[in-house]
Amino acid sequence: MSLSPWIAALSALFLWWFSTGALLLLVRRADRAGGWAHRQLLIMAMPLLVLGVIGLWLSSLNWDGIAGVYLGFAAALAVWGWIELAFLTGIITGPERAPCPVGLSGLARFSKAWGTVAWHELALTLGLLLIVMISSGAENQVGLWTYVILFIARISAKLNLFFGVPHMTTEFIPGRLTYMASYFRKGPVTAAFPVGITVLTFAAACFLFQLSFAETDAEAATWALLTAMAVLATLEHWLMVVPLADAKLWRWMLPAPLPASQDERPRS
Repeated sequence: MSLSPWIAALSALFLWWFSTGALLLLVRRADRAGGWAHRQLLIMAMPLLVLGVIGLWLSSLNWDGIAGVYLGFAAALAVWGWIELAFLTGIITGPERAPCPVGLSGLARFSKAWGTVAWHELALTLGLLLIVMISSGAENQVGLWTYVILFIARISAKLNLFFGVPHMTTEFIPGRLTYMASYFRKGPVTAAFPVGITVLTFAAACFLFQLSFAETDAEAATWALLTAMAVLATLEHWLMVVPLADAKLWRWMLPAPLPASQDERPRS
C-alpha cells in the first residue's frame, strides 16, 4: 500500500494540533497586550484568509493531483482559521456580550445563547457558501468537504455544550469571551450527543470506505485527509464525555493567562 494515506492522515493530525495551538497562543498574547491588540491581530492575519480563498480557487482549476489535494485542504483550514480567530478575539461573535442571567432556562436561555454567537455563525455560513461557489463543478472537492466536516462538528459541539455534557475544558476561553462559559451546562448528555456522534462516525466510515477503493495517490490522500478530520471531530466529541486531560496537548506551549481582574472584558 502507498504511504500516501498515512502521510495524509498524519498531516491532518499535525495541522489540527498545530493550528489549534497557534490560534490559542496568538489570542492569549493579545489578551495579555490588551488595547487594540485583538483588532491588530485580526488585521495582520487577513493574508491567511486571502491566501485561503486563492488556494481554494487554484485547487479547483483542474488541480486534481496530490498537490491540489493538499492545497485545497490547507486552504479550507486557512479560511476556517481566520473566521475562528475573528471569534476568539471577540470581534465577530454576536450582539449578546453579557453572562447568562441566573435562573434563565428554556427558549429564553437558547435565545440569549444564540445571541452570543450569531455573527460568528453567519460568518461560518458565508464561508461555506463561498467555498461551495468556488468548488462548484470542480474535480477537487477536498476543500469543500474539509470545511463541511468542521462546520457540522462545530455546530454539534456548541449544541452539546449548551444542552449539557459531563466534561468540558474552559481554561482556554479567551479573556474577552469568558461570559460564554455561563451558557455551558455541565451534566448528563442529552439527545444532541448521540446525534452528533452518529453523524460524524457515519461520515468517517463513508470516507474510510472510499479510501479502501482509492485507485490513485491523489484519491487516497483525499479520503485519508477527510477520514482523519472526521475521526478527530468524533474524538473531540467523546472528550466532552470522557474526562481525559486533553488540555495538556496545548497548555505547555501557551503563556499563563492574566488574572481575572486584568482580563480585557467585552463591552456590552
